[in-house]
Amino acid sequence: MTERKGEVAVLMGGASAEREISLRSGRGVLAALQSRGVQAFAFDPAVQPLDDLRRLGVERVFIALHGRYGEDGTVQGALELLGIAYTGSGVQASALAIDKIRTKQIWSFLGLPTPQSLAIGPLSQPHEIVAALGLPVVVKPCREGSTLGLSKVHRVEELEAAIALATRSDALSLAEQLIAGRELTVAVLGEASQARALPIVEIRAPEGNYDYQHKYFTEDTEYLCPAPLDAELGARVQALAVRAYAALGCSGWGRVDLMLDAGGNPWLLEVNTSPGMTDHSLVPMAARALGISYADLVLRLLDAASLKLRAAA
Repeated sequence: MTERKGEVAVLMGGASAEREISLRSGRGVLAALQSRGVQAFAFDPAVQPLDDLRRLGVERVFIALHGRYGEDGTVQGALELLGIAYTGSGVQASALAIDKIRTKQIWSFLGLPTPQSLAIGPLSQPHEIVAALGLPVVVKPCREGSTLGLSKVHRVEELEAAIALATRSDALSLAEQLIAGRELTVAVLGEASQARALPIVEIRAPEGNYDYQHKYFTEDTEYLCPAPLDAELGARVQALAVRAYAALGCSGWGRVDLMLDAGGNPWLLEVNTSPGMTDHSLVPMAARALGISYADLVLRLLDAASLKLRAAA
């Protein structure tokens, strides 16, 4: 192992299914920090034990990990024990946000609009899903990101394969009513009463299929930022995104994904507490619309790094 001293480690890679995207995010973050004179280096938790961070004298960590073991509260908990400040949400908010079922339960309890859904597993029967939700539905793993394992189902005959695909990634999965309409995402910075929404991004993917390939590897998807919404509706969507983010106790930064139906009603889908930072990513795009460069955004997020549990003690 090469000895690398420095005050900031950029956590990237990791052991999740989103490892490849995390490496791309991490390289971008690392280059931005180094371009601004920050003493920073790459750190892959799948290769080195986290305890090496303390031995290397790391003071702060920028989490550029996505998915499990990076966005689910596990790394956040380890960093709390190591006493190393980190970017993004704390242990509890991270664990809640990655769990789509728990997230939707909290939103529903608070009266926030989210599509009706049903928790499913490998033995779930298609007729039970149709009886509860009707068709069409979206079937997806409960704790996976980047649309991995997701299927849009319009016919009952397609449900068996969709269940198998989703539960291959996560035995706990969900079926959710499919909302037809416009796909929106809202980046949120800060926490509690200080949280604020960045300009809304509208995503127009080929045939409405914003899958893993169209997210990261093609130029076929169109992004409109700010999204072409009237001022009142735009403000309502941004306010809803901030409420959804705050409901889970998120902090630092995050991205709230929504659908806007034909009647102009927004529906909450999920929150990402460690969003992508690649050249195709949506949070840097929203920041640019406010004149915030990629490097400035990275520095702003790093400046907010903290120990959440100790800060609350």
